[in-house]
Amino acid sequence: VAFILNGLFFRELHQIMKIEAWKENYASDLPRWLEAVGETDALCSLATYAYNHPGYTYPQIATTSFRMCAEAMGHPLMHREKCVRNDIIMQQRPFFLIITGANMAGKSTYLRTTAVNYLLACMGVPVCADKMEFYPAKLVTGLRTSDSLNDNESYFFAELKRLKFIVDELRAGEELFVILDEILKGTNSTDKQKGSFALIKQLITLQTNGIIATHDLQLGTLADTFPENIQNFCFEAEINNNELTFSYQLKKGI
Repeated sequence: VAFILNGLFFRELHQIMKIEAWKENYASDLPRWLEAVGETDALCSLATYAYNHPGYTYPQIATTSFRMCAEAMGHPLMHREKCVRNDIIMQQRPFFLIITGANMAGKSTYLRTTAVNYLLACMGVPVCADKMEFYPAKLVTGLRTSDSLNDNESYFFAELKRLKFIVDELRAGEELFVILDEILKGTNSTDKQKGSFALIKQLITLQTNGIIATHDLQLGTLADTFPENIQNFCFEAEINNNELTFSYQLKKGI
């Protein structure tokens, strides 16, 4: 049948011509259609997420800048029975939390927990917290910096590019919520400390908010210089029966 239709009537050629004519008529509308399909797919995914987590809470949107407050906030990808929840309180601008603690104590997880829930809140879906109120600003993170052989960029240069981007955005008038994990790891301890002090002071001057995790306990002394704008928190580790244990509970202090 196909041989007869194609051999005598050129059926496939006619179909191709129809398709090309359709493409010519509706080519300008195709990007808009694809965008609508993509948006619908994204909304369906968010609706499925909300349906599958009935115990999560819809956050409240604050009208004044800046505010990020949450009670019993956990990471949505962690097992419920193993997830240790913590609070966060930011009620003014500028304001920074400086988080210290040993490796594996929970600093990076806390940063990711805050970032993920903040992003979910900005998307309008429920968050993994008992209660949350936030001001929707642009979230900028520095959690996983990497070098690039293709771009001829060292790890330290990649860090500096990210930090420069943050400063440039603030100077351009953007409202940011900045989350940084162990900044300036790609240089020596002395330069790292000097650079970290200078960066935090500049971020305070530029009136932004954020969280910075660090192993450098000296950064905690900035709370003495900016008592109204910086607060120190830490994750502690204990040795019990010659075993290192972590509570993963956020505590005040260095």
